[in-house]
Amino acid sequence: MVRLMSKRSKRYTDLESAIDKDKEYYPEEAVEIVKKSANTKFDETVELHIRTNADPRHADQNVRGVTVLPHGIGKQVRVLVFAQGEAASIAEESGADFVGNDELIAKVDKGWTDFEVSISTPDMMSKVGKLGKVLGRKGLMPNPRTGTVVNQDNIAKSIEEAKKGRVEFKLDRTSLIHVPIGKASFSENQLVENLNSLVGEVVKSKPSGIKGQFIKTMYLTTTMGPSLKLDIANTTSQNQT
Repeated sequence: MVRLMSKRSKRYTDLESAIDKDKEYYPEEAVEIVKKSANTKFDETVELHIRTNADPRHADQNVRGVTVLPHGIGKQVRVLVFAQGEAASIAEESGADFVGNDELIAKVDKGWTDFEVSISTPDMMSKVGKLGKVLGRKGLMPNPRTGTVVNQDNIAKSIEEAKKGRVEFKLDRTSLIHVPIGKASFSENQLVENLNSLVGEVVKSKPSGIKGQFIKTMYLTTTMGPSLKLDIANTTSQNQT
């Protein structure tokens, strides 16, 4: 069987030709280039792609975490909270976009997922658990490990972090981590600070089961642009104190 390759646009090939594929770029230089390459009619997302040495088949090598980027991710974040009673009132007062219990669970169970983050109080999880087929495949299932299953006292903080630009990173089946770090319209300084903050958290999350080098490669790219290979040593050293 002959596999047809999708043809790149002239715009893309022109941008790609200006990049040195053999070079490992420092963060500041890479950010400057990807911002210039984001010349489409919409505000492209800037993404970080990390290839790790972790084996996702082993539980002790699972990589997962959350962080709040200093300058957010440049998009409106709609937050849903599964709660009842006083906890629901706190969620509403704290700016949650959708708050509810049984009725809201039924709505989501039918396939509605017009939100970016879902949070739940522990007492609701026995009911929310049945939404795994809907929320799980979209990465929206509340999870204690990512700070989205919280008690009443922490609801306000969780909503605030989600609205500010809380991002979750996790290993996929090919040992890769893909995370947005902002928009092309951000200043270079904002993108560099977001990049450094995220990389610092990923480095801290290195599981004890991984021996040797944790990060194999890092690439910075935009939604419609080519990728640039980052200098691992320089990028990670900016997070060391």
